Amino acid sequence: MSAANKALSVHLLTATGAVLAMLAMLEAVQQEWSMMFVWLVVAFGVDGIDGPLARRYDVHTHAPQFDGVLLDLIIDYLTYVFIPAYALYGSGLMDGWSGWVAIIVITYTSALYFADTRMKTTDYSFRGFPGCWNMLVLVLFALTPPWWACLAIVFLLAVTMFVPVKFVHPTRTMRWRSITLPMSLAWVVFAGWAAWVAFDDPFFVDVGLVITSVYLTLAGAVQQIIYGPEG
Repeated sequence: MSAANKALSVHLLTATGAVLAMLAMLEAVQQEWSMMFVWLVVAFGVDGIDGPLARRYDVHTHAPQFDGVLLDLIIDYLTYVFIPAYALYGSGLMDGWSGWVAIIVITYTSALYFADTRMKTTDYSFRGFPGCWNMLVLVLFALTPPWWACLAIVFLLAVTMFVPVKFVHPTRTMRWRSITLPMSLAWVVFAGWAAWVAFDDPFFVDVGLVITSVYLTLAGAVQQIIYGPEG
């Protein structure tokens, strides 16, 4: 296969995320939340591998007719933000005024963040919470905390989108990568398991989700404390 075809294949793989987003949305409007999350977890997996493939096959050089970054951002907004926000409200986990506030905060702040040219740091971490609401909402479905706790978490993470706090990238942040990558893979396994069994999962799966989520949320900030803001 030629270099151009390999690069084009990566763009085609990325574009499957749009199909996965539609499948997730169809499940969501039918309130089939577990299957919605199954599709979102699959989309998360695709998003995790298309970036390394894009760099390996140098899509900017060999398939420049498609903007892979723009394509990725469009799909990420659907799968990371829009559909999870709808699920948070439509499921009843947060309904009434709190649900309205949550979906407005999530969609509005995420639109601004995704357009922020400063979202990546020099070590390829994220500057501010990277809008991974799909991960948060799945964990909330698994743990079912009260609405006020959900709202507090949404507000806290929304604020951190616009402050200079680092969040590790699962594959690109090299510092602690030997820990971050297994933690990310473990999160996908636990998340997929929980969604597949409609969140009627063993206790250790919820524990695994919490541990991996806490690590992925705090690792970047801990690195800043230890190594400095540009470390």
